[in-house]
Amino acid sequence: MNSVNIAALVLRLAVGGTMIAHGWNHAFGGGKLPGTARWFESIGIRPGRLHALFATVTELGAGAFLLLGLLTPLAAAAVVGTMMVALVANHARNGFFIFRPGEGYEYVLMITLVSCALGALGAGSWSVDHVAGFGVHGWAGLAIAALAGAGGGALLLATSWRPRPAVSPAVSASASATGPTPG
Repeated sequence: MNSVNIAALVLRLAVGGTMIAHGWNHAFGGGKLPGTARWFESIGIRPGRLHALFATVTELGAGAFLLLGLLTPLAAAAVVGTMMVALVANHARNGFFIFRPGEGYEYVLMITLVSCALGALGAGSWSVDHVAGFGVHGWAGLAIAALAGAGGGALLLATSWRPRPAVSPAVSASASATGPTPG
């Protein structure tokens, strides 16, 4: 049983620490929240400011909960939802590999699947969940992580993702050949 506790702790620290780093970067790195909001708007997630704040709070909160092993299947669901939105809105069109131009989806897919596995595995004995007697894991933990996460991500995409239509090279070349449209 100790090996399960070690695995749960390593996964919680890895995913939780990664999510805190993401949330911290949204809030305090580079362009801070306004820069994150502009980036969200650029990939079609609107309103950008609201979703930048929401994503930041979700990543920081889910990360902290995973580090503590607190409500682990729900924290894993928050990660699954966040990564599903990233996969669909930004990474899927770029292919599998992360090193491809635009960054492929392998990274967000792995975080999603590891989070689902963590929901199934549970927080382990070295966690707040264990101390509090919250023992949701197995199929129930997987269902919470996968279904609540995917449902939340799908709801956000359905209500807030409005990507710009892709411009085909032929249309782009035709527009540049004829010059600007009067108006």
